Amino acid sequence: MISVVGIEFNCCSYCPISTGPLTSARLANSGSGGSRLRVAYQGVCGAYSESAAQKAYPNCEAVPCDQFETAFEAVEGWTVDRAVLPIENSLGGSIHRNYDLLLRHKLHIVGEIKYAVRHCLLANPGVKVNDLKRVLSHPQALAQCEYTLTRLGLVREAVDDTAGAAKYVALSKLEDTGAVASSAAAEIYGLDILAEDIQDDSDNVTRFLMLARDPLIPGTYRPFKTSIVFSLEEGPGILFKALAVFAMRDINLTKIESRPWRRSSLRPPGSCRCFHYMFYVDFEESMASDNAQNALKHLEEFATFLRVLGSYPADTTML
Repeated sequence: MISVVGIEFNCCSYCPISTGPLTSARLANSGSGGSRLRVAYQGVCGAYSESAAQKAYPNCEAVPCDQFETAFEAVEGWTVDRAVLPIENSLGGSIHRNYDLLLRHKLHIVGEIKYAVRHCLLANPGVKVNDLKRVLSHPQALAQCEYTLTRLGLVREAVDDTAGAAKYVALSKLEDTGAVASSAAAEIYGLDILAEDIQDDSDNVTRFLMLARDPLIPGTYRPFKTSIVFSLEEGPGILFKALAVFAMRDINLTKIESRPWRRSSLRPPGSCRCFHYMFYVDFEESMASDNAQNALKHLEEFATFLRVLGSYPADTTML
C-alpha cells in the first residue's frame, strides 16, 4: 500500500506513483536486475495493457511506460525483458502507431494475447451517479460507452488513457467527475464502481503483441501465426500478385494493413510518387513449414522490401 495525499493505493508490482511511468529520459537509469521477468506496457497502473501483460506473462513485474516508443526502447536497451503492446481492437480498429514502430525498431513478435475489455464507471467514495456531470477517459473508451454515457447525460472529456483518468479523479478528489476505466483501476486508486460492463458492444477485444529482442524459434507443434511487412513495385495488379502467393498455397491471411512510408531508400528506383506504402500481413502458418518459406521466396521476386516481424503461437482462446 502506498499513501499519497491521504489516499491509499493498492499498487501493482511496479507502480512508481511519485515518479510516474518510465520515460525515454529515465531509461538509462533503470536497470533490469532481479530474477522476475520485467514486462513493459504503455500507460499507468490499472491500465488494460497492464492486465494484458500479466495475462501474457503471469507473475511478471509489469513496468509502465509513458509512450509506446518508450516500451520499445526499454526492451532494446535491456531495461526490461519483454513488451506487451496493443495492435488492434475489435471495435476501434488498428493502432497505427505501433505498426509504424514495429518497422522502425528491431524487436521480434514472440506471441499474441487477446484481452476482453470491460469498462466500468468509477467515482470517488460517496459520489453517486446523479452527482456526476462529466466523465474522463481515453477517446476510444468514451466512444465505446457512448450509449450509457449519453443516457446518463455526462459530458465526455478525453485524456491519454483510462487508468490515468481514474488516477486523476482520485488524486483530485473530484466529486462531480467520474472515469471510465477497469475494475483493477478502481481497486488501485480507491474508487467506487458505479456501473460495470458499460460498453455498448460486449464483443470488445484488444489484441496485444508480445515483443522481445530475440526471435522465437518457430515450430509446428501448435497453430502458429507469422507477421511480415513488405513494399512492392508500382504497377497494375502488383498487390494481387503479392497476395496470390499465399492463396495458391492455401495460406489463410488474417490481417492486412497498409501504412505510408516516407523513407526514400525503400522506394523503387525512379519513383516520383508521393505516396509509397508498406503492407503488413498476418497469416496462419509457421515459418518452420516449407509452405510459408516457399510463399515468401515467391513474394521476394517482386517485393522491393520484405521483413519477417515474427513467427509465433496464435492465441486461439475463446473469449
